[in-house]
Amino acid sequence: MPKHDPEYRNMKNPLAVSAVTEQLSKQVYEHAKEGKFVLTLGGDHSIAIGTISGTAKAIRERLRGRELAVIWVDAHADINTPETSDSGNIHGMPVAFLTGLVKEQRMDIFGWLEKEHLVSVKKLVYIGLRDVDRGEKRMLRENGIKAFSMHDIDKYGIGRVMEMALGHIGNDTPIHLSFDVDGLDPQWAPSTGTPVRGGLTLREGDYIAECVHETGSLIAMDLVCPQSLSSLTLY
Repeated sequence: MPKHDPEYRNMKNPLAVSAVTEQLSKQVYEHAKEGKFVLTLGGDHSIAIGTISGTAKAIRERLRGRELAVIWVDAHADINTPETSDSGNIHGMPVAFLTGLVKEQRMDIFGWLEKEHLVSVKKLVYIGLRDVDRGEKRMLRENGIKAFSMHDIDKYGIGRVMEMALGHIGNDTPIHLSFDVDGLDPQWAPSTGTPVRGGLTLREGDYIAECVHETGSLIAMDLVCPQSLSSLTLY
C-alpha cells in the first residue's frame, strides 16, 4: 500500500491476505452449505477471516438465519483493529473483522465481508487468553465479550470453564471451533511462532475439543499453527 495512505499503513500485506481469505471463505461456504464438517489446517489465525465467514454464511442459509457461535482458543485475543495494532500483523485482527467492529471500505481489503459473513459478539467465547494488548482488553470490555483467561482456568478448572462457555453460547447452536496451537503451553506445542508460557496443558486442549464435539453442534474447526506457511481445508 502507498506509504501516505493512513487508513492502511498499519496492516501488513492487506491485499494478499484479503484475496486469500476471500477465496477460502467461498471454498468453505460451498461445502458447509451442504452440511459437511469443515476442518481447516495451517497458516496463522488470519485464515479465520475466511473460514468463519464461510461457515457463518452457510449456517444462515441452511438454518434460516440462525447465528453461528465461535469458540476461540488462543493465547491472544486477535481483536486488534488496524489503529490499535502495534505490529500491523493481520493475524492479530481477524475477530475485529469477523464481528464487524472494524469495516474497511475498499472491496480489495476485506470490503468483501458482508453482514451474512459476520458473527455476533454475543456468540463469541475466548478460552486460554494470557497475552492481550491494552486496546484488545478495551474491545472485550466495551463489547461484553465472554473471555476465559488462564487465570480463570486455574481458578475454576477446565471442566467448569467449558460448562460456562457452552452455557453462554446456548443449546443447539452451531459452533465453529477456532483453535490456535499457541493456546497450549509451549512445552506441548513448541512449533508455534508466537509462544506464550503458562498455557493450556495438552489434556486441557483435548478436553476443550471433546466437550465441543459432545454437544453435537460442532460444524467446523480451524487448527492453526503460526509456523505453517499454507492452509489445507478438509471436508
